[in-house]
Amino acid sequence: MTYHPKSDFLRVMIERGFLADCTDYQGLDEVCAKGVVPGYIGFDATAASLHVGSLIQIMMLRWLQKTGGKPIVLMGGGTTKVGDPSFRAEERPLLTPAQIDANIAGIKAVFSSYVSFGSGPGDAMMVNNAEWLDALNYLDFLRDIGRHFSVNRMLSFESVKSRLDREQSLSFLEFNYMILQAYDFLELNRRYGCLLQMGGSDQWGNIVNGIDLTRRVLDHEIFGLTSHLLTTSDGRKMGKSQSGAVWLNGDMFSAYEFWQYWRNTTDADVGRFLKLYTELPVEECDRLGALEGSEINAAKIRLANEVTTLLHGAEAAAAAEATAREVFEKGGVGDDLPTITLSAADIGEGIANTALFVRAGLAPSGKEAKRLFAEGGARINDEVVTETRLMTLDEIAGGLKLTAGRKRHALVNIG
Repeated sequence: MTYHPKSDFLRVMIERGFLADCTDYQGLDEVCAKGVVPGYIGFDATAASLHVGSLIQIMMLRWLQKTGGKPIVLMGGGTTKVGDPSFRAEERPLLTPAQIDANIAGIKAVFSSYVSFGSGPGDAMMVNNAEWLDALNYLDFLRDIGRHFSVNRMLSFESVKSRLDREQSLSFLEFNYMILQAYDFLELNRRYGCLLQMGGSDQWGNIVNGIDLTRRVLDHEIFGLTSHLLTTSDGRKMGKSQSGAVWLNGDMFSAYEFWQYWRNTTDADVGRFLKLYTELPVEECDRLGALEGSEINAAKIRLANEVTTLLHGAEAAAAAEATAREVFEKGGVGDDLPTITLSAADIGEGIANTALFVRAGLAPSGKEAKRLFAEGGARINDEVVTETRLMTLDEIAGGLKLTAGRKRHALVNIG
């Protein structure tokens, strides 16, 4: 990227490694340098929490506000009823309106940790696209909006083409998604003067559609910017851990587990992740990322503390680090470990030790727990477990510490 921006926002996007592409670098740079630019990212409400895969987008909204822009968090109360087909092998399961509303309520809690909401010019706002999509008249929408879309062009977008090339069915419902997302940008521009849509690089086609539609209908100049789709250096998709999704809501994924996820970052990713997910100066991110040997562990702890502080607060980050030290360095149990509480009814005549590992989130299935046992990677109260057997109520009554591998732990007790 050789463009040298005048605006703080575009400079941050480039220097910290967010920027994949932009529809008009110079045009966006000029409007950002002149005043408050409202910019949005859409989040569909397919679960009760966003996961770490969405954190890069949330950080982009945070930096937009910190550099003088106005973040608009668009909740997809309407589009979730359709489902984004972008680069998916199959259609998303359809959710009921009640499920969608419940998911939005769960997601809202995360954003207040990253952006400041209010009624001022630069304050963030949260909007639900159901406000305009639910009230659409189908025939009017086809006549006023649908006529601006070329099916030939829509079929050429990579997100659609990849699905068709694999001869996987793409329903008419899903095909409409890109029109609805384009209409979102039009409505946000009309209602709130929104000038910028951001998203992952898989959203490029949808973003360009929205820009074209807004130019045709309102004759307004607006912009699009995409971030890289992140994978870890060993090729894994961001957002998943060995035990499942890394949720941002603390009731679905504890602050300790979240801290531990970042502490376990691969050496090669430390510098890059510090730039994307913390606010440390770029030079400090580069210095920490260049450390080697045992010193890189200190950089990983710094990463874990900084990222956890942004989401869960400084106290939660400090407690997570203290628990990690207690467990890993001193062999103790630690007060902040993930804990599952079982009833006597849950245990009955006995519960399989593999089931305990699954219930604790240390293995995704009984089969994977057995594999962990066979490889010698499972311990109960620090003793290696190799065979499947039933655990009795009496054995569990005093509390158990489960360990998977060297770094993942959980407690089991009776409630």
